[in-house]
Amino acid sequence: MGKTIKRFISTLSSPFSEVHNTIKQLVVKGKYDQALELYTAKVHCSHTSSTFLLPSIIKACVHDQLFGFQLHSYVLKNGYSSESAISNSLISMYAKFFETKTAYQLFDTMPDRDIISWNSMINCYYMNGYLLESLELFKEMYNVHGFVPKPELIASVVSACVQTKNFKLGRAIHALTIVDERMETSIFLTTALVDFYWKCCEPDLAFLVFQRMEVKNEVSWTAMISGCVAEELHTEAVELFRSMQFENVKPNRVTLTSLLPACAELTYGKEIHGYAFRHGFDSDAKFSSAVVHMYSGCGGALQTIKNVFDRSTKKDVVMWTALITSYTRNKSSCQEAIKLFNEMLLSGIQPNDVTLLALICACTNLLSVCHGRGMHGYAFTSGLSSHLFIGNSLINMYSKCGFLKDSAQVFQEMSIRDSASWSALINAYGTHGFGDKALERFNEMKESGIKTDSIALLAILSACNHCGLFEEGKEIFDEASKDRSCSITVELYACYIDLLGRAGKLEDASEVISRMPIKPTNRIWSSLISSCKLHGRLEVAERLAHKLAKSEPENAANYALLSLVYAESGNWPGVEDVRRDMKERKLRKSYGFSRIELDDKIL
Repeated sequence: MGKTIKRFISTLSSPFSEVHNTIKQLVVKGKYDQALELYTAKVHCSHTSSTFLLPSIIKACVHDQLFGFQLHSYVLKNGYSSESAISNSLISMYAKFFETKTAYQLFDTMPDRDIISWNSMINCYYMNGYLLESLELFKEMYNVHGFVPKPELIASVVSACVQTKNFKLGRAIHALTIVDERMETSIFLTTALVDFYWKCCEPDLAFLVFQRMEVKNEVSWTAMISGCVAEELHTEAVELFRSMQFENVKPNRVTLTSLLPACAELTYGKEIHGYAFRHGFDSDAKFSSAVVHMYSGCGGALQTIKNVFDRSTKKDVVMWTALITSYTRNKSSCQEAIKLFNEMLLSGIQPNDVTLLALICACTNLLSVCHGRGMHGYAFTSGLSSHLFIGNSLINMYSKCGFLKDSAQVFQEMSIRDSASWSALINAYGTHGFGDKALERFNEMKESGIKTDSIALLAILSACNHCGLFEEGKEIFDEASKDRSCSITVELYACYIDLLGRAGKLEDASEVISRMPIKPTNRIWSSLISSCKLHGRLEVAERLAHKLAKSEPENAANYALLSLVYAESGNWPGVEDVRRDMKERKLRKSYGFSRIELDDKIL
């Protein structure tokens, strides 16, 4: 201790003390390059004692790994490694260099470790993704060595608990912060606990921790709003936003961006957009992208979305993707989405996999194999075709456009396939009338070890239904019903009931409806009515059609179905009554259209 004090006094009285202070000030201001340059010129080369300066200089080596290694050698050569402040700085330096093993070797060989040593090493593990190791070291620090962690460290450990799904340890740490009076609390820690409980899907505890916070800043409020939006508690999110302003806490860009998905559901988007405009947040690229998504999700006018895009100062791939995706949501604007894609390429922005997925969906909506092949070609040349969901979308696109062989080829060329890949191909074969091929693919899928989910079951049941494979479809549904791990959705019930009805098994279909654990949808009743009409059970069909029309009085398809039942039974006055009722209600049945594409021309 005496030698250390003497060295400190000699440093203060030396002619280099002014240089030392200048270097420290440069480090504090973040001017690391200037600090290293001055240190090299005035201190390091002169071989003067600079022990108290070393932690600052080591911190300045964040962008100069080679010089950092040289400083570590200098420390070892001169015997400074026994000083905790210097070793702690070296651990933090190696953490920033992603040299986790080197940092731990240094930590492990330290003769004396203080609280900062433990904090530095735990943070090193956390920053570089060694989450489990950071948790184990935290427990050793507290349980074995008795060090009391700082609030900032506890917050990092709680975050690690979320990422490792170690919710039990996270709750235990929260309990420690309450029962151990030595532990300090901070707004940073309580905000981390709020986020922790949202990620644990325990909103009540998140609200409880938040309400007990003595001081709340914009980060705390944002954590609560983000949690509500993630759990689809949109009304609560908007109420929190209002309370935040009532408490005179100003929302920041992140707050507004987090709130926008809730506004899309509750039509508060324009108000939030207006608030952002008044406070200068609307020019931010990330916020502008979120606004475009919001307007797109709530069916906003495309011109409004385009105006937001044009006002944005930074049009990156995220912004372009948000704009293109908004145009692909409506079939009438899908052609414009493809034009925007070409503009995006001309502007020098390279599309990513999300952009391409939206464009393939646009080609599917347009039933344009010409544009679809263009997107497929771009995906292949850019290396994006290897993405799983791109391949799945291409299978679906070629199938919808009538090119079954291309769908099968895309599937064969995929290096990785999931349940969605198999489902898309099975659905393609079923849609094109190849029920036997669909069954073969379904059996191959099960043999390959892929778990059959509700989407795959719906695809094969639809194929059996479309191709008249009643026995095979019934066997598949019965097998799925016995499998407790398989969830029978309302869509599966609807498809199976339609299969039974088409085969003339009307009593069986009615029995399935009566035994359904969920309420039958109008689509199911409509399917049963059509089956009754097909097999001459017109009285039953008429009775059910009346009920269906009353349950959905604004659905033109129900009236059209009732009219067909009347016509089938020769009840022409009934047909006239239905048409008159539709006219009075201003209901019109949607018509189907055919589209033929030949030599890049639509006929």
